[in-house]
Amino acid sequence: MALALLWLCGACLRLTILAVPPVVPLLHADLHLSETALGWLSSLPPMLFALAAVPGSLLIARFGLVPAVLVGLLLNAVGSAARGAVPGTSGLFAATVVMGAGVSIMQPALPPLVRAWLPQRIGLATAVYTNGLLVGEIVAVALTIPVVLPLVQQSWRLSFVLWSLPVLLTALLVAACAPRRPLIDNGERAAKRWWPDWRDPLIWRLGLILGSVNAAYFATNAFLPDYVTAAGRPDLVSSALTALNLGQLPASVIMLPLAERLLTRPAAYAATGLLSFLSVAAMMLTHGEWIVLWSGVLGFTGAVLLILVLALPPILGAPEDVHRVSAGMFTISYSLAMALSVFVGWLWDLTRLPIAGFAPIALCGLVIAALASTVRHARRRDG
Repeated sequence: MALALLWLCGACLRLTILAVPPVVPLLHADLHLSETALGWLSSLPPMLFALAAVPGSLLIARFGLVPAVLVGLLLNAVGSAARGAVPGTSGLFAATVVMGAGVSIMQPALPPLVRAWLPQRIGLATAVYTNGLLVGEIVAVALTIPVVLPLVQQSWRLSFVLWSLPVLLTALLVAACAPRRPLIDNGERAAKRWWPDWRDPLIWRLGLILGSVNAAYFATNAFLPDYVTAAGRPDLVSSALTALNLGQLPASVIMLPLAERLLTRPAAYAATGLLSFLSVAAMMLTHGEWIVLWSGVLGFTGAVLLILVLALPPILGAPEDVHRVSAGMFTISYSLAMALSVFVGWLWDLTRLPIAGFAPIALCGLVIAALASTVRHARRRDG
């Protein structure tokens, strides 16, 4: 049951967020959103991932893991539904902040929850909830237009309400079925420390590794359409984006049996980091369908790295500090991801060279490879 709950929580991390892109034309038509307003709307969730991770750590320290997850799920569900219920653009933005805050609270809670529920299967449990995260991304994008919108008479408002229902159901299941163990109930053993120790090199190393994974993924998603168009193949935009995102799913399945073996092996991080670098470099140096192929390879390596890195706080941090290490890691990683996207756009505009914009994305893989030794001294604690 613990694995099923983790998978559902992972899916809820992205389900409501990725329900937005398919209804963008409806938002333009109904609310007359400009491209700038749409850009701010799409940037609110990752911005909150960085800003609200540490308050999420405080919530965990004060009330425990399961209550924090429940608060995150409820805020996620209420915020998503409110996006369709409140009138006007300002209401949409305010509800998105509530929804993003809920996800931001859940993210630093899941790594310590993995350690609390399945201390001997950290790699597997992390692979399971990351698979849920990736499925949540794909399901929301794939089903909104052909299934959800016809069910709600093409109403983007009701589609947001409908996507909030699985999140609410997950909250009810967690409340009713969460394993009850001393480590989980819920903060007795954890010191009331919640503020990340920013002097700890581990937090920065983990933040830079995860930040490089996130930065490469978000920046490539943002700039790949323009890059392919500039290369003279606008017909490949959909194929390249599909390859980048669907390439993650087989990786998450393959990692289910392999995560435990690879988790503390520096060579796994170095090899996938180098392959990520080579994938972006190949996208820069090849043409046509080869860009689609290498986009899929980049998505695959990114998912492998995401699973491995998300499992590191439970094995590298002391049990009572996993939530603070995770919060610090998420704060650094999403700040880096946002900064890189801005830098890539600025560099592209400055040089007018698409290949120059993609060069910083390629360097993310080298950063990961350089920091692979972080896992060398992993210590497992059974509490």
